[in-house]
Amino acid sequence: MNPQATTADTIRFVLNGKEVSFAVRPDTTALDLIRNRAHLTGTKEGCAEGDCGACTVLVRRGDGPRQAANACIMTAAQLDGVELTTVEGLKQNGVMTPLQDAMASNGSSQCGFCTPGIVMSLTGLLEASAEPEEEAIHDALAGNLCRCTGYRPIVEAAKAAAKTGVRPPEAADLPQWHSEISFDGSVLHQPAALDDLTALRAQYPDATILAGGTDLGVARADYHSDWDRIISTRRVKELRAMEETAEAWTFGAAVTWEEILQTVRSEYPSLATLIRRFGSTQIRAMGTVGGNIGTASPIGDGPPALIALGASITLASQANGARTLPLEDFFLDYRKTELRPDEVIVSVTVPRPKGGEEFRVYKLSKRYDQDISTVCAAFWIATEGSHVSACRIAYGGMAAIPKRAKTMENKLLGRELDFDSVADAVHSLHDDFSPLSDWRGSAAYRMQTAKALLERFARDLQGEAVEVMAL
Repeated sequence: MNPQATTADTIRFVLNGKEVSFAVRPDTTALDLIRNRAHLTGTKEGCAEGDCGACTVLVRRGDGPRQAANACIMTAAQLDGVELTTVEGLKQNGVMTPLQDAMASNGSSQCGFCTPGIVMSLTGLLEASAEPEEEAIHDALAGNLCRCTGYRPIVEAAKAAAKTGVRPPEAADLPQWHSEISFDGSVLHQPAALDDLTALRAQYPDATILAGGTDLGVARADYHSDWDRIISTRRVKELRAMEETAEAWTFGAAVTWEEILQTVRSEYPSLATLIRRFGSTQIRAMGTVGGNIGTASPIGDGPPALIALGASITLASQANGARTLPLEDFFLDYRKTELRPDEVIVSVTVPRPKGGEEFRVYKLSKRYDQDISTVCAAFWIATEGSHVSACRIAYGGMAAIPKRAKTMENKLLGRELDFDSVADAVHSLHDDFSPLSDWRGSAAYRMQTAKALLERFARDLQGEAVEVMAL
């Protein structure tokens, strides 16, 4: 749907089946709008970080299905022209859905604070999958914390509801969206093409570039920052594109991690497991590959895996056009990258696996799901016969940037991946990294575990590990 040419002063979207408009700053949190402007208080605020799931709502963009998302770190800017459903909107003609009924009759709720978010997450799952496996139910609940019941009765309710057959309601007609919305000192630009995006970037180099907002939204949820000018990438067709060849996938910078997960899961199961771990269903529906890379966090989980796979990144500006470089060269220093003030991230290209190659990625964190890494290690090797002919090893959490362990790589080249070569390689890790200590782990712990993960990789390839990424 094309934007109107005029500037608007309201955010327009479909809320629980009815078109609504609100005159609010585009940087207002969606949760604030839902609770304090729409007066729908079933959606709760728990963590204000997109972690606990109490604020979960369903969002539909374009022709896609409804997806669970975190309202606390979403902004009004991201609601313009979409369909939003809160827990109050689930009832049909005053009748609870099968899932709501199962949750109530199965004793699946105690205090009830987290229950609306749980219902919304499971509704998104059941609308997408008529007969979900138990693993899929647990995956859908990974972004919802419940401190009262435990999850057994909740999982049982999901299974009971699935047996009744859950059909999504008919999709609403989405309202026209605007290329620019301005209210109370905050301006939202929504370009539809890359040329328009780079022109805006050149004109407003200090504007907030908003993709999924899962990182930026945390500071906004705590009102630590105002966004007086926002440039959204969500509607830029080039940044939403996904291209596939026999050799590689190219993901536009605004492609979500959920879309990437569905694309790579069969060919890179270890990468798929990592994606499920560092983002819940709510986060994966919002977070983008370009945003994950652009934040340049030294403990971001996406870059080490993509670097080890040999990914490249394409940047573009109005003045100089596009340029492509290896992703490992994009990161310069702590939170510093190759991205120039007038540039945007356009896409990331990821090679597909070939014969004779192996890839694994391992994440160490204090809890399995939804936690920041202490160490993330990614290993890619190519072999000729029994010898390593090429390899890329990348770590997160070991330096100010995600970084390759090139000394370690050189120790493995031309050798079998056996006890002797691994032992030589791990001793060389001190030449590649000097990690810091923080509350997630000491420097000594990081170094020890980083070494151990290479051995874990070798044992995996020998069939000694039962499950990938069990750590």
